Amino acid sequence: MRKRSLLYLVVSVWMIISACTSARDGVVTFQHDTENDKINVIVNDRYFTSLIYSDTLEKPSLYPIKMPSGKFITRGYPLEPRPFERTDHPHHVGLWFNFGDVNGIDFWNNSSAIPPERKTDYGSVRLDTILQSDAAKGALKIRCSWVNSRGERLLSEEATYLFSGIKNRYRFIERETRLTAIQKITLRSNKEGLIALRVDGSFEAPDSTAVKRVDADGKVTDVPFVHNDANGRYRNQQGATGEEEVWGRRTPWVALRADKAGETITIVVLDHVQNPNYPGWPHARGYGLFSMNNLAGKAMNEASEPIQINLSPGESISFKHKVIIGGDMSDADINHMMQQFNQPK
Repeated sequence: MRKRSLLYLVVSVWMIISACTSARDGVVTFQHDTENDKINVIVNDRYFTSLIYSDTLEKPSLYPIKMPSGKFITRGYPLEPRPFERTDHPHHVGLWFNFGDVNGIDFWNNSSAIPPERKTDYGSVRLDTILQSDAAKGALKIRCSWVNSRGERLLSEEATYLFSGIKNRYRFIERETRLTAIQKITLRSNKEGLIALRVDGSFEAPDSTAVKRVDADGKVTDVPFVHNDANGRYRNQQGATGEEEVWGRRTPWVALRADKAGETITIVVLDHVQNPNYPGWPHARGYGLFSMNNLAGKAMNEASEPIQINLSPGESISFKHKVIIGGDMSDADINHMMQQFNQPK
């Protein structure tokens, strides 16, 4: 009798632990760090990413992004250089959203590397306010202003991030973006956009070319050298593989797979069927830039028509994308998640 009671007790405790574990799956916590201008995002009690919005940056970004195992998805340079990273494109920070031609102003390439006399050609995205922080829904909503070098507002942006996860296998970031014109706006075909991330060196394509990288001590060096841990491989829904085959070819999704310190990791960017010019044109650069661009058109593919979108004051344009981070994913896995993403909610 005592043995049966003990068995019931063990089973009951196991059920309680299992229920608590299940209930914790996908739980999101936000930690506001106003002193350092960032909001940390925790999923299932493990650090995932931070929304950083310091005025020293030219746009808010999610940085860094990590796997549940703690491995970096995004490059550290230029904010926190890590050994063997490339030192190109200092405007590539974490995961961001902007565009290269808004009334002829370049919001994409702006960074501390642009000299003051050239700043008039570039714009910045500034956080105005945090509209919503709902951990129960994993929702973080912000309002930003797209401003020129004189601080004049061109666009008002409302962006909603939805963070989620499945155990320690998947992490998800949905980004809904609405851009509203403050003045007359023209968006023209440009290869620099829209949602993008700069990935860790393991996700670069194998390359024996010596380039400038951070040295073994994490310091920027002028001596070019080769780092051979890169093993990234792009693929799209149509079955094309490799940078040259995937870059600029319209597709609903692109995946980037690599092995990093014994762990297979896949990053996927999904376009949404309701986005303007769906499906978009992806950046799939072997050096580590990965983006989906719904406003590229002829600027990325000669077979495509040029794009020009005109917005009167008060008019809006909206986009929705999803980033999936997990282990080894088949095309069937990604297509299933794409179908779920496109279902009406």
